[in-house]
Amino acid sequence: MRQTLSALTLALASALAGVPATSAHAANALPPLFDDLQERTFRFFWETANPANGLVPDRHPTPSFSSVAAVGFGLTAYPIGVERGWITRAQARERTLATLRFFRNAPQGDAPAGMTGYKGFFYHFLDMKTGQRYRDVELSTIDTALFLGGALFAQSYFDREDPQETEIRRLAAEIYARVDWQWAAHNKPAVALGWKPEEGFNRYDWKGYNEAMLLYVLALGSPKPEHALGPEAWQAWTSTYERSWAAPYDRPHLTFPSLFVHQYSHVWIDFRGIRDAYMQAKGFDYFENSRRATLAQRDYAVENPLKCKGYGADMWGITASDGPVDKVLDWQGRKIPFHTYAARGMGGLPHHDDCTLAPTAAASALPFAPEIVVPAVVAMKERYGDFIYGRYGFLDSFNPSFEYRIKLQHGKVVPGKGWVADDYLGIDQGPILAMTENYRNDFVWKLMRTNPAIRTGLLRAGFTGGWLDK
Repeated sequence: MRQTLSALTLALASALAGVPATSAHAANALPPLFDDLQERTFRFFWETANPANGLVPDRHPTPSFSSVAAVGFGLTAYPIGVERGWITRAQARERTLATLRFFRNAPQGDAPAGMTGYKGFFYHFLDMKTGQRYRDVELSTIDTALFLGGALFAQSYFDREDPQETEIRRLAAEIYARVDWQWAAHNKPAVALGWKPEEGFNRYDWKGYNEAMLLYVLALGSPKPEHALGPEAWQAWTSTYERSWAAPYDRPHLTFPSLFVHQYSHVWIDFRGIRDAYMQAKGFDYFENSRRATLAQRDYAVENPLKCKGYGADMWGITASDGPVDKVLDWQGRKIPFHTYAARGMGGLPHHDDCTLAPTAAASALPFAPEIVVPAVVAMKERYGDFIYGRYGFLDSFNPSFEYRIKLQHGKVVPGKGWVADDYLGIDQGPILAMTENYRNDFVWKLMRTNPAIRTGLLRAGFTGGWLDK
């Protein structure tokens, strides 16, 4: 069934692009826009990161602190840049080494200031120059996991018997091994969202369904028994899945309003054809789950319950993104709360939509549903590209419905086009680049399938089938 579905989607995407589907790889199926988009998105990481320590800004061009998760996406971007010919392997090695050396040697401790992390975890945001905790932000377990995804990908990619590449592998292994997942499982066996030296652990734990699949796979795959979590942690994670099970637009799946949840873990883990006990009972895998979530988002845009301008079959994509203002305004005869940065979404759990679209939501779903993603990305560029497409590809978000003449907190209003964000966000840029490359040739997936941390974590979580059985 998977091969038939893949062949069908490839043929559909190829027809849309006007290119014959002659290859098992999707590169031949994508229009030239995707080459340009990928390179511009790569340049975000290459040009905005601090070359001395590898820290990637949370956003640009607005002056910003670094996002630890964005660093993980940066570490994933550099090998893609090598393979696509945008930088040399030597350049990628140098940047990757600078990043991993910094994180390996940065201060770890429970002091409220002057630290980069504690117990192997890292603070959510770091000062771009010093790499120390930014203000009073939390030690973030999920952002650490996203950083580790990039570090372990670098470990798998830089496989040559070269002193620098050997050091990359060693540093990645050391950084990963020292993360104390047992400590973070404050309410055992579930992992806490975060911790602050002033307050202790966050009162919420990571329980499904959300973006933390990667976190638990890494926690179970840890090479240190005293740090690793056992299979019961995955059982705790999936124990609340049924709250998220729904069938929006007659598409039964584990739902979450924002599309990034259906994408982040998939950047590094190839979930095609492998299943845990929960998905085995449902009869499909997490990849198919994300496909259904993607299709449901398009269906929502077609229904367009808020009568948002622009929404339709080729204009969709709602996720966590920037927005214009935190204010309740009149829209189409009803009061609508508009927001700045917010986890926008649709369907399933309580959700929020204020007519703001995020290009990353659609573009990062390319492997799941190319037949609807390709026309959506092309339409965004053709209709709104003159003000949402720039040096680093798509700006974070835009809202064709927002033309209010009020003071904005973010972005600007373009007459006749609506609102558009000022910035590119690292955590939204990263999935665009990596997931497009996964669609082209399985690049990140292929390498991560060989990484012991991923394989061990999946097996301990009870996954079977597909590439795990080989």
